[in-house]
Amino acid sequence: MIKFIVIHYTGMKSESSAIKRLCDENKNVSAHYFIKKNGQILNLVPDLYIAWHAGKSSWQKYKSINKNSIGIEIQNPGHDNRYENFTSKQLGSLKILLKILIRKYKINLKNILGHSDIAPERKKDPGEKFPWKNLANHKLAIWHSLKESSLKKIRKKRLNKNEEIIFIKSLNKIGYRIIKRLSFNSNKKFITKAFQRHFRQNLVNGIPDQECYLISKNLLKS
Repeated sequence: MIKFIVIHYTGMKSESSAIKRLCDENKNVSAHYFIKKNGQILNLVPDLYIAWHAGKSSWQKYKSINKNSIGIEIQNPGHDNRYENFTSKQLGSLKILLKILIRKYKINLKNILGHSDIAPERKKDPGEKFPWKNLANHKLAIWHSLKESSLKKIRKKRLNKNEEIIFIKSLNKIGYRIIKRLSFNSNKKFITKAFQRHFRQNLVNGIPDQECYLISKNLLKS
């Protein structure tokens, strides 16, 4: 049963190389959809087939998200290759595709996720340049309802130990999973960075602060 849509960037310099890799049965990686820089959408794997896009992953009570999700790859060189803004044509096509998929499979907007959300210790995509707020404005994702100007005033204000624990528990309630083999400090860093790449994109440092704390509480109310 499809419950999630997971958005990725390719992380490869060449668009043709990315498509070739996703279509190579020996690479053990695939995605349902690929969005080219010019906005063209390629359907590489039928929706109801499992595509190998998520890898080792978890969200809420779900593990190995591949079997419950549709994966969308967007061409972008990524953090290791001069990460760049997504094109307006890519985003226009993505919005059209998301509208279709959300309606067709009755996807909860809280389950429109990035690869880094479901695999925070391994992945950074689609990254802090991905316009989650813009998608939310079109009812294609979720975003908080707090004023950016007010939040900026409390950015970098540190949390006390108790607030840190509450913050991590809030992330867990949102869906971010504790990685059992990692220490608390490592867990805190990885899932905080993933949270920031999605919901506090102006500063991704892995350090919980009052801004992150308030955003997490606001998301739980929605």
